[in-house]
Amino acid sequence: MLGQKGMRRRGFRLMIVSFILTISFMLYLNKFQYSIASFSSSSIIAHGPSPICPKLFMSDNVAVVLRTGATESQEKLPVHFDTVMSCVSDFIVYSDYNETIQGCQTHDVLSDVDDTIKDTATEFALYKHLHTHGREGLSYKTMYGSGPSGAEENAGWKLDKWKFLPMVDRALQDRPNATWFVFIEGDTYMLWQNMLAYLAKFDAAEPHYLGKHMYINNILFGHGGSGFVLSRRAAEKVSHHWRQHLNEYNQLTQKEWAGDAILGKALKDAGVDMFWAFPHLQGDSLTTIDWNVTKLEREPWCYAPTTFHHMNEAEFRQLWHFERQWLAKWGPGGGPAPRFRDIFKGLVLPKLRPEIKDWDNLSSGREYSDAVLANWSDEQKTSLHQSEREAHFSFQHCRSACESKPTCLQFSFNNGVCFTSDELKLGHAVDSSCLEYSNAAGKCTKSSKAKVDATAPGKAGIASGWIMSRVAKYVSDLDQSCQNKGEKDWVI
Repeated sequence: MLGQKGMRRRGFRLMIVSFILTISFMLYLNKFQYSIASFSSSSIIAHGPSPICPKLFMSDNVAVVLRTGATESQEKLPVHFDTVMSCVSDFIVYSDYNETIQGCQTHDVLSDVDDTIKDTATEFALYKHLHTHGREGLSYKTMYGSGPSGAEENAGWKLDKWKFLPMVDRALQDRPNATWFVFIEGDTYMLWQNMLAYLAKFDAAEPHYLGKHMYINNILFGHGGSGFVLSRRAAEKVSHHWRQHLNEYNQLTQKEWAGDAILGKALKDAGVDMFWAFPHLQGDSLTTIDWNVTKLEREPWCYAPTTFHHMNEAEFRQLWHFERQWLAKWGPGGGPAPRFRDIFKGLVLPKLRPEIKDWDNLSSGREYSDAVLANWSDEQKTSLHQSEREAHFSFQHCRSACESKPTCLQFSFNNGVCFTSDELKLGHAVDSSCLEYSNAAGKCTKSSKAKVDATAPGKAGIASGWIMSRVAKYVSDLDQSCQNKGEKDWVI
């Protein structure tokens, strides 16, 4: 046994160790809090490797251009600054109005457009009103719309087409040292680590134009909402060509409605072809994407995404949290690029259930209802499985109808209407009634928070479900397809 002196010495040593550990923890906590505070800023961010914002290869060579407008900027920009842009080494925001939002300056990219165009093109009525009366002069309908589809004549959206060519030219001037320019919109989520890894596969000295393919009037172009990328050489070529043919492109912009298509034509005219970067550049959100879609003989599941489109604030924060967990798992180097399948398993799969009330999983296959069945012939009805003829009776009947079809993965039921689907989608909550929806903000701006009364006639809330055993096989089959293709992450 220890004597009193020994016990005193031991107690003293324990006190010293405890003191050292306390001081060390306080220093660590202070450093951690400082790190978090640093990365919540909207200014330039990362200095050295961090589990939140690792110092990634070529991050200082890429300028991110975020295009917005005064009718949406206050709604859509803050979540960018709180999440993705907090790790981007260099970004700039182009708008139709100079203002400061959450400490970040937006720049009027239309300031140098010819005054004659501003006086004659109807789209500039909003621009002139905005610059005369300021943000306070914007009407409620201009800002937020007036129904499920927003304002029928969205002036901010119409004005947007004039920004594309000027913003490329302006980006070259504002970022003279950038070798790549990534262009995104207010509802575009960019996976920064993946974007840098993808661009590293290309030679920045060449005139590259990477886009999610879309056609309008035989014009191939990179869809703006999905994000598109220009190497410096490509941006210089199209900017020079545009300045040599200003009148031609001004006239074209007045006639057409899509600025990204006009930019695509100008790039083609300047000798720059678009590289089809699907599925890395993605036109859908986590809510709406079909995880097993095949385009250009490519299945997204096997590849690494760089963008998602039509992302609302909740989806932004969920995907941002997923990325932080991914980086924490793999350490300062960032680890392998997360693929679509990793995001599905991390964010979507845990939410799928046999039944979720007040949820629309966007099942859009066959519909079963009294109205639909009334238009079917007796022969058509006879060909149906018994469970299909009764699918619209209840949620459980709807489930049985889905189970009767081997390829059915999910279904939804609402007040005597059953939908089944062979596509797997997450969908979204519908636990409130939207009174006014904003296209600009990408969300409901005025809603009734009262829960739908599922017992009242005609008021039953929509419920959704997935056949979980089939979901498991779905995941296994897609994983196997990636192995069969040699685990190729990138389209180059």
